[in-house]
Amino acid sequence: MALIQTKSSSTLPSMNHDVNQPPKVLIVDDNTANVELLKVQLKPYNYQLETAYDGDEALEKTRAWHPDLILLDLMMPKKSGYEVCQILKNDKSYCLIPIIIITALRELQDKIKAIEAGADDFLIKPFNKIELVTRVSSLLRLKALYDDLDSSENILYSMVHMLEERDVYTRGHSERVAHFSLKVAEKIGLSEKEIDYIRRGSLLHDIGKIGIREHILTKPGPLTPEEMEHINTHPLRGYEICKHLKSLIPTLPIIRHHHERYDGGGYPDGIKGEDIHLFARIVALTDTYDAITSNRPYRRGLSAMEALKIIDKERLSGQWDPRLITPFLEVMKEIKKV
Repeated sequence: MALIQTKSSSTLPSMNHDVNQPPKVLIVDDNTANVELLKVQLKPYNYQLETAYDGDEALEKTRAWHPDLILLDLMMPKKSGYEVCQILKNDKSYCLIPIIIITALRELQDKIKAIEAGADDFLIKPFNKIELVTRVSSLLRLKALYDDLDSSENILYSMVHMLEERDVYTRGHSERVAHFSLKVAEKIGLSEKEIDYIRRGSLLHDIGKIGIREHILTKPGPLTPEEMEHINTHPLRGYEICKHLKSLIPTLPIIRHHHERYDGGGYPDGIKGEDIHLFARIVALTDTYDAITSNRPYRRGLSAMEALKIIDKERLSGQWDPRLITPFLEVMKEIKKV
């Protein structure tokens, strides 16, 4: 259970197939005749077809070939279809691959067991060819939509990376903030899903700086009040960039509110306390730490020990959630070995 409750308001490599290539379908069955029948029925639809004849080979082919859909028999040697399905659905790299179970088992309990393992659809042998082709086509369209969302998100990650690479002083900033933030999230007991949202939001927290004038971002000295006002628009700019992607909705509090203060003195909305989402409160702290310890053209970064001493001393300053300071310090001391 989380020690601090979430207020209601990563970068995985892309597994997408080339949009210019036909979808990939992996057929898994220990019966050669069944495999050949499926290949014949799907061949007219110009899919790329690959085969596997036991559970272990199915996992090997999935990891090497990255299919867009799997047709999976249940009763197989080495690993059953249930085991294969469960392993893939529990793996973030493969969980979005649709799996259609094709089996001669007719008992309701078998179907329930397959669904519990994560199967997306279920066909009983002997099946109707039209039903097979229709279900395959439908799930491949759904997979293509997931891939489009994944591609859009990965483009944003690439944009942040390119933005930081232009300036030696910010290089790697978002990756470090993401790493520190997920460690704090783990420390306070957040769920795996919440930790993934924090990781993704942290990677994108400065995406709005794409809209900031470059001479201000790279200025080798303190900013004027006008320049500071301009750079302070980056959380809202980032929010506007990301708000249209449904997959990023849980990360929006981080992108918009990582510069809010616990006492209400931050920006852009001036919210305070638990009105600031927990995800944003975590990133506000780790973002500050990385800024303190990073070199700038006009100053050298402090050591990890010096930065942690400052944050500990200022725990009641109103800048951060005071309940996060202790777990944050513990995590950073473990990471930095100080």
